[in-house]
Amino acid sequence: MKRLSPQRIKTISEFHHLRNLPPPEHPLISVIDYSLIPSYGDNTTFIQDFYSISLKRTTNAKIKYGQQQYDFDAGVLFFLAPGQLFSIQHSNNATPQHTGWLLLIHPDFLWHTPLAIAIKKYAYFDYAVNEALFLSEKEEEVLHGIIRNIRHEYHANLDQFSQHIIVSQLETLLKYSERFYQRQFLTRKISNHQVLDRLNRLLQEYFEDDAILEKGLPTVHYVAEQLNISASYLGSLLKSLTGMHTQQHIHEKLIEKAKEQLSTSSLSISEIAYRLGFEHSQSFSKLFKNKTHLTPQEFRQSFTHD
Repeated sequence: MKRLSPQRIKTISEFHHLRNLPPPEHPLISVIDYSLIPSYGDNTTFIQDFYSISLKRTTNAKIKYGQQQYDFDAGVLFFLAPGQLFSIQHSNNATPQHTGWLLLIHPDFLWHTPLAIAIKKYAYFDYAVNEALFLSEKEEEVLHGIIRNIRHEYHANLDQFSQHIIVSQLETLLKYSERFYQRQFLTRKISNHQVLDRLNRLLQEYFEDDAILEKGLPTVHYVAEQLNISASYLGSLLKSLTGMHTQQHIHEKLIEKAKEQLSTSSLSISEIAYRLGFEHSQSFSKLFKNKTHLTPQEFRQSFTHD
């Protein structure tokens, strides 16, 4: 069976036309009631050239990123950045039923505002769909209020203040979403600590495996892929739990292994560096000193003197 190429949607007006909706009142921003959006006829994969923030409840359909699938029978918030690939799959040939809202923002709308750059710092735009934000009723109502303000502003006669007022509301929505994600990290401690345990086991096995000589140091994306979590979500989760990002955890495990070999073997610094996946011993020594404030040789000598 021939695999169809993703359908690219370049503009918000094109999205409205594709979904048989009236033209947007503003070409660069739109708030859409999900109950008014007709269903796609077939399972389809898309790439959009604009930001999408969606609070959605859906029955008889699944959203898919890569190998990850998510059922939106419960109300959740999720985010798409321009250029991300996503697909919609219907269940049992039934017609999906949607409720909620969809906010579309073209990057051009953010030109000449601080948010044009700041929006890229919100890591949840890179989270996978199965890492969506589950909202309490109270949190949901907060976001509904912001969306009502945005909708009211662009329904009014646009003037020189309109863009800045809408961008301000959007910034507020993004900051609340970041707060709510932090709450979710805290309230899901059991599952999140299970991820941390799996990470520690993964790194432990990786550094004990001679394959490190062939594969080199584990990367953040490799670790995230092995844990079936997006790299951005894993970094945010670990930061919330431990105060360290994924790369710092990799370095911590590396230094732990380096200390073990420096204190229990007669291998040279260069040999240890090579065994830990470094092409150049200088790079290993620099990282070791940065993390421990000692050179590998100084650590080995102080350990021996003790």
